[in-house]
Amino acid sequence: MGFSATQNAIYSSGHPAQGSGLVNPFGLIKSTDGGQTWQKLGMEGESDFHILGTGYETGAIYVVSANSNSKMKKPGIYFTVNDGFSWQRATAKGLENYPRSLAVHPSDPKAVAAGAEKGLYLSRDAGETFQKIADGEIAGTFFDLNGQHLWFSTANGQPALRRFDLDGKQVDNVVLPAMENDAVAYITQNPVKRNEYAIATYQRSVYISPDEGKSWKQIADKGQSL
Repeated sequence: MGFSATQNAIYSSGHPAQGSGLVNPFGLIKSTDGGQTWQKLGMEGESDFHILGTGYETGAIYVVSANSNSKMKKPGIYFTVNDGFSWQRATAKGLENYPRSLAVHPSDPKAVAAGAEKGLYLSRDAGETFQKIADGEIAGTFFDLNGQHLWFSTANGQPALRRFDLDGKQVDNVVLPAMENDAVAYITQNPVKRNEYAIATYQRSVYISPDEGKSWKQIADKGQSL
């Protein structure tokens, strides 16, 4: 399933639990009360967007549609700035591989990053064109909430976490805690304490850093809280 949060709402896509009363798949849904209630934004029974990204301040939504539906005439990357009332397909020129993850800039709705099997790609024109900015098998992608860096993880060989400076284009390595047969799948940031970051791995281990990735404390191990 897909899941992404902005400063005002949570967006999700996927398959509902049995007995929920929701159509399977439930298309795209939105909550403004922390998940207590959900608003349907369309494509019920048509699409499940596993790859979904949102702009924290703008509310821009980008998805990868693996199939056509009533609002998307063919597969590809689509975006909306009006909660799905209308969708536009991105040309995605220069994107050489199928995206595995999407990250949307917090304040620029036209800036979107795509992680793929053979590289990290950045677009500054709403997905019309992409430029490759890093090699490797990319897993997680995340723009920090200040909009200054693009964080990304790699999953081939030794797991790694890196930070790309959007202005200077410098790439810095972020020291990771020891991991065995694992890699970082998701990266996020505390919107209140912005020095605090969290990462989650493919084996469902979770770590928190209070100092922008300089040190890490494990809070879950393979799905079990510590």
